[in-house]
Amino acid sequence: MTDALPILHHDDHLIAVHKPAGMLVHRSALARGERRFLLQTLRDQIGQRVYPVHRLDRPTSGLMVFALDPDIATQLAEAFAAHRVDKRYLAVVRGQGPEAERLDYALRDEDGRRPKAEMPARKAHTEVRRLDSVELPIRVDRYPSARYSLMEARPLTGRRHQIRRHLSRRGYPIIGDAKHGKGVHNRFFAEQLACPRLLLAAVGLAFDHPADGRRLELGCALDAPMTALFQRFGWSGHLPANHRSTTPSPSAMTTP
Repeated sequence: MTDALPILHHDDHLIAVHKPAGMLVHRSALARGERRFLLQTLRDQIGQRVYPVHRLDRPTSGLMVFALDPDIATQLAEAFAAHRVDKRYLAVVRGQGPEAERLDYALRDEDGRRPKAEMPARKAHTEVRRLDSVELPIRVDRYPSARYSLMEARPLTGRRHQIRRHLSRRGYPIIGDAKHGKGVHNRFFAEQLACPRLLLAAVGLAFDHPADGRRLELGCALDAPMTALFQRFGWSGHLPANHRSTTPSPSAMTTP
């Protein structure tokens, strides 16, 4: 199957895959003629119904987990909602991002049905850390050179577009973000660096497996355009890899 989704973990209860950038998770009002969706593609690929338990924005690539039965789906969805899942993202942003910071900007919900100003502002927390940076001797905007940073982001809450909005609010928009970024930098990456996409990738998840309590840690490599960009910028040492590991549950580790 030429368009098969990369499977990162598969057991009797759940499955984890690498979602391509630009692919919708499921059919919705945003579809507008789209014919391929992650949920249906995965179902057809493994010949089994799958249940979504969290979300990734359409332009974001990376690690997604699905349950294989309704009970596991309920437990996993509750774990995500209760912030018991550790999430790790990598983002390429404009400018010299902060070395390490906790972003606590409240965010208004965006549901598309009411003006955002009428929506309640809810607490949102994201921990960010600059892993690397690069300065290009090219005038992209008004300066003779252009700086970009590789940021690690760990959202502690789950607001819509949280990482994108937080980094933009802090003054370091993610490259390729049409809504919260800056067009001149987005066009530079698309036209000169072969990255016509949002440079945000979900690269890690860790949570207690709902079936047996084991701590399951999953990692996801970057797609080809982001990998090539990291290599070009000298960031190869930060390239994540596909991996999975488990550790015993706390109760199993307790000595009687």
